Amino acid sequence: MTSGLGLGSAYDATIRRIKAQERDRARLGMAALMWISHSQRPLNVDEICHALAVEIGSTHINANNVPSIRTVLGCCQGLAAVDNGSSTIRLIHFTLKEYLSGRGHLFDRPHSKIAETCLTYLNFRAIKDLSAIPSHDYRATPFLRYSSLYWGTHMRMDVSDCSRFLALDLLNQYSYHIFTELLWVSVNKQYFIGYVGSGMTSPELFSALHCISYFGVAEVEIDLIRTKRWDVNKRDSAGLTPLMWAARFGHEEVVKLLLRQEHTQPDIRDVRYGRTALSWAAGSGHQGVVRVFLGRQLVNPANIGRLWRKTRRVISVLFRRKYVNPNRPDVGGQTPLSWAAENGHDAVVKVLLGWGDVSPNRPNIHGQTPLFLATKNGHNGVVKLLLGWEDISPRVSSGGSQKVSSWAVRNWCHEVVKPLLEPKDVNPNRPKYDSQTLLFWAARNGRDGAVELLIERKEVDPDRPDKDGQTPLSYAAENGQGGVVKVLLEQEDVNPNRSDNYGETPLSLSSRNGHDSVVKLLLEREDIIPDIPVTRGQKPLSLAACSGHDGVVKLLLGREDVNLDRQDNRGRTPLWWAARYGHGETVRLLRARRAAVPAWYKANQM
Repeated sequence: MTSGLGLGSAYDATIRRIKAQERDRARLGMAALMWISHSQRPLNVDEICHALAVEIGSTHINANNVPSIRTVLGCCQGLAAVDNGSSTIRLIHFTLKEYLSGRGHLFDRPHSKIAETCLTYLNFRAIKDLSAIPSHDYRATPFLRYSSLYWGTHMRMDVSDCSRFLALDLLNQYSYHIFTELLWVSVNKQYFIGYVGSGMTSPELFSALHCISYFGVAEVEIDLIRTKRWDVNKRDSAGLTPLMWAARFGHEEVVKLLLRQEHTQPDIRDVRYGRTALSWAAGSGHQGVVRVFLGRQLVNPANIGRLWRKTRRVISVLFRRKYVNPNRPDVGGQTPLSWAAENGHDAVVKVLLGWGDVSPNRPNIHGQTPLFLATKNGHNGVVKLLLGWEDISPRVSSGGSQKVSSWAVRNWCHEVVKPLLEPKDVNPNRPKYDSQTLLFWAARNGRDGAVELLIERKEVDPDRPDKDGQTPLSYAAENGQGGVVKVLLEQEDVNPNRSDNYGETPLSLSSRNGHDSVVKLLLEREDIIPDIPVTRGQKPLSLAACSGHDGVVKLLLGREDVNLDRQDNRGRTPLWWAARYGHGETVRLLRARRAAVPAWYKANQM
């Protein structure tokens, strides 16, 4: 069980034992395994017991059918167990889930059956009567919450005629059913944290059409639209239309269905953010939905050129495709391309860039372009796509190409940084924050490749201090960036003993923080002075001993020019500091070195 090897035959034998039980126990055992392995979240004990008692298509639950958890576990023949910490039921081993997933013949259409069970439960007369109760005690109906939140998810995976009928029955009483409130509160909490629109819990403002668009069940969407009772452009309490819900979660078939409706307006914006359905799809990375909005599967504007820009509305009408503005900004000035770039969706960016009307350099209200947003968030794949586009300009951003290159250096990718450093308006010595240049950003973040690129430019001074007197070497040493330290120490004009405004040197900073590899690199430099007193007269050895960094202490004790008896401004030695903070191993190392030093050497060093 620990290694998970050779369990297939054991599982096969156990499944055979489950099926060999008497009829009801065999059915119960296999049904329990189906629920445990296919549920959207772990089910607690009461939930699974009530779920197993539901007879699909019935109008009420028979309390006598609810099995005890002991019975359920017994029918599973040891393949299921109860987690004592969370009171949820689970499979006994992670390999069992893989085993069950790889044997589809064990369960007949599991998601369809789960959806039918959830919908049957929600259609119980006793559940329908709960709609008038403002605060319901869910202990009496433990399966209500799961069935309310996940019936649509299971149904989207596998739609049956039965589940379709049950769903329509439920949605016909949508406006006064308790599941409406449970679903909307969950959706609002998950996606609109703390946002309260007018009539937030009013079913009229989160209609059945919004609900089924959120779940993405196209078959039920068709049935609802045929009734012609819905305003397809109506916004719910979150300010979203059914099309926006479908686009946001990538329900491509539902999006196509809604776009085919005569009165659908795909380019309207939501209330809170001012985003269109295309913007939501692009920001969520749904490439297929973005293609549907742009109609690219019908017409490729890249092959039509300027004529497309003038005639796109006519073409959209001819193909019964509603016009969508791919550059329409939201309240923050971000376009669909900006959202896709910011979130790192390479495929969506590529689709949008190939569309004739998209402006790749359009900034938001803060002056940030898609290139800047992708660079800032470290999405190097998107940055490469944008830089390879002929119309892109790295100079158009908040702060110009200087700011873009700063974030590129910080997130580091050679193929990205090199072209961004080539423009003449990128001055590698221009300070950004706190008098720090691009070299500081590269050094403190451990981007040794970027450091090498910057040092290759003759105008870059690798030993230039910032307003606090710290050099790039100081920052790299302080943060333990060994690769950067190695590159900088190879430069002849870098002073490894340079103190900042607080008296700290690269060696003292790396010793204080216990960066053994950096200390070793610094000590290998011929002109290093390892015994320079820094803050309050403490030396690197005292700083390392105080923090118990034994690796650093050993490296410093290996130097003959390190005096382990010299006192700081308070008269305290490295041994005192190690003993003060109870670092026993450090004390042993210092005492062993002190005993090995000749008396004449001690006298000369005092």
